[in-house]
Amino acid sequence: MVAAIRRGGSDGDPGLYGPRSVTWQLHGDPVMWIAGVRALYLQALHPLAVRGITQNSDFREDAWGRLLRTARFVATLTYGTTEAAERAGAKVRGIHRRLSLTDPVTGVRHGVDEPELLLWVHCAEIDSYLHVLRRSGYPLTDAQADAYVAENVVSARLVGLDPAGVPADTTALAAYFATVRPKLAATPEAREVDAFLRRPPVHALLVPAREVIWGRFASLAYGTLPPYAQALYGRPAPPPRVVTRRLRAMGGALRCIPPAVRWQLPPKHIMRAVERLGPGSRPSPYKMRRNAATLNSADAAGVRVLRARQR
Repeated sequence: MVAAIRRGGSDGDPGLYGPRSVTWQLHGDPVMWIAGVRALYLQALHPLAVRGITQNSDFREDAWGRLLRTARFVATLTYGTTEAAERAGAKVRGIHRRLSLTDPVTGVRHGVDEPELLLWVHCAEIDSYLHVLRRSGYPLTDAQADAYVAENVVSARLVGLDPAGVPADTTALAAYFATVRPKLAATPEAREVDAFLRRPPVHALLVPAREVIWGRFASLAYGTLPPYAQALYGRPAPPPRVVTRRLRAMGGALRCIPPAVRWQLPPKHIMRAVERLGPGSRPSPYKMRRNAATLNSADAAGVRVLRARQR
């Protein structure tokens, strides 16, 4: 099973994950956009991490551009060739090495590439992707969820983290969040991110669409946050059962859009991957149902061994 994950489905380069990996299937789902917004909400609660965003980027002037660049990076790592993924990782590491931030409390300067900050960003993303997709009705067993976390140790390596210190299953991921929770806070920068995500700047003609379409996306993303995160932001959310019902309805509606249409949106990495590897490489939740009986805890452990060998 592990060898199959790396080989993919054809003689073409399957990239870092390959068409038989859990990551390949999950990241092709349209609910990933909601999960990405949830990740931003969560990431902004780390005082140093959010300072790294607001002090070193054009977030205020080009927030949409930043969101698209993040989506492009994730898509490149998932569906690009091995060379393209490694090149994207090297570029990100190079940018991070040149950036720093000031601690709002102590005044001490920190590098953006400090392991604590990189690990928080990574774990907030992986947790958000996994949580939102599972809650939206995406078919995923516990073993497959563990495999997903294990597979993405490789993405942590690409941004500069030591794989040995990155959670490699859902239990380790939950333990990590338990240790970091006391450090989280809704700083002024976090509230600035919250304000943007609720009402991002758009052209005047698009304001009605923002309220109807984006407002639902952002509200759903916020509603899926853990209770402690919502408590820090100080904004109420609908009861969990209501959020789950709405998320499943949204997921069902988005999945009704033909993949060939959805995958035309930038950055089109899935379309290029299918062209490279053949039609059998198309990501689909049905493949997760089919593979549920064969992917077990031993497979997840095997993926962890594989990623360790790639260091």
